[in-house]
Formats: sequence, C-alpha cells, structure tokens
Amino acid sequence: MRWQFWIDRGGTFTDCLGRAPSGELSVAKVLSDDRAPLVGIRQLLGQSPDTPIPPCDVRMGTTVATNALLERRGAAMGLVITRGFADALKIGTQARPDIFALNIQRPDVLYREVCEVDARLDPQGNILAAPSAPELAGTFKSWRERGLRSIAIVVLHSYLNPSLEQQIAALAKSHGF
Repeated sequence: MRWQFWIDRGGTFTDCLGRAPSGELSVAKVLSDDRAPLVGIRQLLGQSPDTPIPPCDVRMGTTVATNALLERRGAAMGLVITRGFADALKIGTQARPDIFALNIQRPDVLYREVCEVDARLDPQGNILAAPSAPELAGTFKSWRERGLRSIAIVVLHSYLNPSLEQQIAALAKSHGF
C-alpha cells in the first residue's frame, strides 16, 4: 500500500488528511494558494519543498465555489430562463422560518440580469418552441458590454431533453461566456 491523501481546498485554508502505508492517519492545515495541496502533502510526508513526492493516491475537493455562492462573490451573472419564469428563483419555495412574519427578509438573487426566452418542451421532451438565436446574440452582446461575465441557463424540463440548453450555451460561449 502507498500513501493516500484526501484534500479539501477552501478559500482560506486547505485541509489535508494522509494515511501512511502503515495505516496511520495524520492531518495538516495550510493556507490556500495554488501550491497548497503540495505543501500539505510534503508536510505530512515530512519532506522539504525540493524533494520529489513518491507515487501516492490523491483525492481532492474544494469548497471555493460553494463559499463564493454563500458569500455572494464571483463574476456578474445573467440568467437565461424559459419565458414566464423570470421570477421563479426569486420566489423560491415560499418557505419561511416564521410563517406569520410581516417583514420577510429574502436573500438577494445571484444574477444581475434576466433574459426570458421562448424555449419549451412537452412532457415527453419534444421541442415546442426554440429561442431566437439573433435575439439571444443581442442580449449576450449587451450583457458583455455591461460587465456580465457568467450566465446560468434554465429551460424548464430540460432533464428530458437538454438540447435547448446546449444550443443556448453554445451561443453564449461564442459571445465570450
């Protein structure tokens, strides 16, 4: 058996768990940067920075994206969604901690702009309406000019047929998203 490492890279710290060939477990916590996983592994191995790391198994995950969502950080984003559902994410599930509260505090949405598109699927996943590529191209151009750098695409029932979302994504990519 060789060394095994499990690494969780967060925004501030990177946590490393190592299992030696003997089965002994050890942990290291280092400041997060691009080299943090290597620093943590070397720390657990007791190696200097210039020593090659022997063959080992590494599993790595990150909470950076989750933290960015929770802290409302990240690139300015637009939402492309099926026409008639622009407020769906704002409305949410209507769940409230205090059902009788008169002053309801809702978190801000993660997107800055919304574009509703004629994109419809029937219950079998057949396309009923497809979005207009020229209209979307104009929207994407405008969004780029206004500083948006990321988009989310939501076509209702696309789990049945992702082709409309894929078409929108390809067009968005061609416009710098």
